Amino acid sequence: MNPSLLEQSGSKSLAEQRLVLYGVSWQQYETLRQTLEEVSGTRMTYLDGTLEIMTPSPEHESVKATIGTLLDVYLIQKGIRFYKCGSPTLKNQDKVRGKEPDESYNLGTKKNIPDLAIEVVVSSGSLDILSVYQGLGVPEVWLWKNSQLSIYCLRSQDYEQISKSELLPELDIALLVKYLNYPDQYDAIIEFRNAIA
Repeated sequence: MNPSLLEQSGSKSLAEQRLVLYGVSWQQYETLRQTLEEVSGTRMTYLDGTLEIMTPSPEHESVKATIGTLLDVYLIQKGIRFYKCGSPTLKNQDKVRGKEPDESYNLGTKKNIPDLAIEVVVSSGSLDILSVYQGLGVPEVWLWKNSQLSIYCLRSQDYEQISKSELLPELDIALLVKYLNYPDQYDAIIEFRNAIA
């Protein structure tokens, strides 16, 4: 790891901070991950020797919570068996990748790799999130950025952007986005629940 090759980005107004380390070995990544495990909210992304450490902003955490709650409401309302996984460390040493999703789900049964990973992007990082998830084998990734939801489905070697979820084909994405952009979280949840009842 070359400590002279550090990059820090973020806005104090957002209170989201990113630290990027280059030339990090897999063992160094594992050591740093274990060391920072107890630091609440810290997220790490590792891709081919580059490690990004991020502390999320209140805005990031609020959006993440709203997406998760709306999705929970939808899954319960539609009787879809699910297992909320949270932000576990997903890693694959052979593919030299590691990531903690903002939120993740297994549908139907519990699995080692979640069926769905959700990422909230408030300030862009330096790593290609989809490349990380591709190496981890996550079937579907949702990216929330600039008040829009983009959905990606893993094909044989890469992600393809799709207009609706293949895991949840009946979910009205436009309706979900409408309530994700509501100014009040509580009102969004109640009105979304009523809209899908």
